[in-house]
Amino acid sequence: MVDKRKTQQHHEALEDMQNPSRARQKLPIWLQKQDLTEADLPYTHSLLMSSFTDWLDEVEGFPWLGGVMIMLHPDGTCVSIGGQMEDTELDLASWNVEVIGPTAASTALDTCRPTLMRAEEHLMSRLKKFDSIAVPIFTRTTGFPCAIVACLLPAGSAQAGDLKLLQAAALHIRSCIYRHFENLFVSGLLRERKLSMKEESRREILFDVMRRLNDHIDVENVLSEVLDSLEQLYPICKVDLFLSQDYSSPNEKVKPLAFHLNDMDLCKSAFVDGKIRVERSNGRHQLALPLSGKQGVYGVLRLNTPQEDEFDEADISFLAMLAAAAGAAFEKAKLHEQANILVGELRLINELTQRLNSSLKLSDTMQFASVELLSIFNSDFCCVLQFDPVNQEFVVLSANVAEMIGETYSKEYGFCGIMWSTKEPIILSDYCSASPVASQLMDVTKSKSLLAAPLLLNGDVIGAVLITKREPNHFSYDNYKLLQVLSAHLGLAMSNATLHAEVRRMVITDNLTGLYARHYLNERIGRKQLRDSSGTLIVVDIDHFKKINDTYGHQIGDDILIQVSGIIRTSIRDSDIAARWGGEELAIYLPLLVLEQTERVAERIRQRVETETNPQVTVSCGISEWRVADEKVSVESLFFKADMALYEAKHHGRNCVVVG
Repeated sequence: MVDKRKTQQHHEALEDMQNPSRARQKLPIWLQKQDLTEADLPYTHSLLMSSFTDWLDEVEGFPWLGGVMIMLHPDGTCVSIGGQMEDTELDLASWNVEVIGPTAASTALDTCRPTLMRAEEHLMSRLKKFDSIAVPIFTRTTGFPCAIVACLLPAGSAQAGDLKLLQAAALHIRSCIYRHFENLFVSGLLRERKLSMKEESRREILFDVMRRLNDHIDVENVLSEVLDSLEQLYPICKVDLFLSQDYSSPNEKVKPLAFHLNDMDLCKSAFVDGKIRVERSNGRHQLALPLSGKQGVYGVLRLNTPQEDEFDEADISFLAMLAAAAGAAFEKAKLHEQANILVGELRLINELTQRLNSSLKLSDTMQFASVELLSIFNSDFCCVLQFDPVNQEFVVLSANVAEMIGETYSKEYGFCGIMWSTKEPIILSDYCSASPVASQLMDVTKSKSLLAAPLLLNGDVIGAVLITKREPNHFSYDNYKLLQVLSAHLGLAMSNATLHAEVRRMVITDNLTGLYARHYLNERIGRKQLRDSSGTLIVVDIDHFKKINDTYGHQIGDDILIQVSGIIRTSIRDSDIAARWGGEELAIYLPLLVLEQTERVAERIRQRVETETNPQVTVSCGISEWRVADEKVSVESLFFKADMALYEAKHHGRNCVVVG
């Protein structure tokens, strides 16, 4: 018994075939305007097959043609067959118009007209048992053939009415084709609409997650928000977050990124390349997303799901944007956290730098730095060394280990040697268990933890600072970074103090003789007269110096000046002040020394000059004295008295000492 629903469909189909305009009026206007184009034909094989199958279902029970119905694509290939075949040798499933040769189907395709061909007209021997009729099926608006429907009938049985019946069938089949086409078109639109709505929903979710992420400036809150959001969006997934070793979290789902573990290859690849990695294995689907910011990759998000619920491209794109937002939020929170630390460190650095630059005396500066570093790093011992480029060794300037002050070390020795060659800071957790070199500081103080940094200037090592603690594992990586910053300022302070001392030495020192300059001698005598109760002055003049210059030349004259200056320097006390007074005249101030003692010093200088100089020269000396009880004591009066005594010495034959 024929199904009533199908019968109704058959009636409607017949009415639509008889009145195509009525059928089209049922469709929306925008859909009526849609049609197949020639560009669509290479992809219509399955459409024709399903449409022909539907037509066969719809005409079931109706007296259509009694032969074999064939649906052909415009390219000449057979897409579907309907009806019974008496000749089992005929394989119509592989029928191709170009292979078989002239038939009603090929003629209809060429002429675009309904065609009837008798059995005797067929070239193919197996088709000579059949008459063939064929009708082209045209598109509804563009008017080119989109299919050929053909029928094979027993030889001699085909009538003109059969051709008309096939034309009616072609109209019905065309309605089936367009019904499928419209369904596909609408299905595509609905699918696009669904994807669009899904994408819009994801954008809203992503926006909401990003808003919540950006509300946090705490690293832990950002990490928790990321993990909670992913678990809500993908409840079937197992979510893990692996962060690089420089950050540790109390959250059990946040783990260190350990590259040496076997199951971390995917995460390692994502971390190193900064790209999403996908892996399908053992019935699971893994997705590794780098947690990236503008300054680098901080970790990897790994999502693990059953393979039957694997991520599609839209999921991966969405997760990539979520990971990027999470990376940016993590970076912002991390930078905020670091900024707070840096503010404190900068305040400390600023205060330390001000104190370091408040004194240009090297020993005072380094002593202050040692005390401050001990406090900053909560350490037990601190040692600051300066590199001596002349002797190519490190000299201890400051240390809270008394026996080490003033000690010198080769540039290849100990931790200073490492810093000299690498120019890099050092952090050591336990000197006793893992020491790359021997260290007197570590041995003497019995320290185990070490933090050290070279003091650099223009890329060259000018010193080193070593900080130690008796307990192991005392210093952190943050301490390491802070000392790097502080060592730069400490190196600059050392350089400034050294340069200041050198500049001052050059200003107060005569370049030729190495003795002090006259203005420095005057200044020192003035200060001594304010504190001391007495002092004496010797003015030394090289006899016949002009004759020496005229005889031997100015170079020999300069050498004589250097020789005499060296004799004077080795003939007086450290507290005495020797200076070049002008030309070939030299002066020596001897604080708190009486005339008798001063006269012996002058005589010793005179004798040594006479016997030790080459070429031999002699000197004349004038001596003056001041006492606090004298009236009008001044530097000028002291020099005047000594100069008068010198004049008298020259008047008495030179090479002698006269007291004024």
